[in-house]
Amino acid sequence: MAERRNPSPPSPVGEKRDISPASPVDEKPNPPPPAAGKRGVSPVIGVVLLVGLTITLSASVFVVVDTGGSEPPPTATFAVSANATADRIAVTHRAGDELDVTDLRIVVRVDGQRLRHQPPVPFFAADGFESGPEGVFNSASPNRFSAGGTGSFRVADTNHPQVTPGTDVTVTIGTEKHTLYEETVTATG
Repeated sequence: MAERRNPSPPSPVGEKRDISPASPVDEKPNPPPPAAGKRGVSPVIGVVLLVGLTITLSASVFVVVDTGGSEPPPTATFAVSANATADRIAVTHRAGDELDVTDLRIVVRVDGQRLRHQPPVPFFAADGFESGPEGVFNSASPNRFSAGGTGSFRVADTNHPQVTPGTDVTVTIGTEKHTLYEETVTATG
């Protein structure tokens, strides 16, 4: 009869057991070596993702900081008139915030078509306009446009299209970033 042999007695808890390399107990085969060209793929993907995340967060912070400090645009209402006989377009500030005329941009369209030359308010002489605009649009006046104030300018014969009786004249008043007011009137004459 063959004698059974226990290779080692059970070890008490906490005691280290010597397992020699020749012992079949808990022996696991070595993993296969990585395939050629596949080494380092995970770290590269990780770096690319971190760089993308950093760029996205930076852009988000810029948008929040950039829009957080902007002031709301001023508000104002106006009345526009166009007299074809006098070639005069007038704008009266009816209510709202006082405006700095040097910050204003005025665009005039006649029957939907922009004038070739636009009024560079404030001004005294400009291409496409008769010299000496009146009121706040004249460069010699204070640059403050408040409720009750009026400014007017005369469109010269060299500017096109011409304001004639019955044409629709649209005046848009704004700043560099915002449109404040737009009105279309029919030219009298």
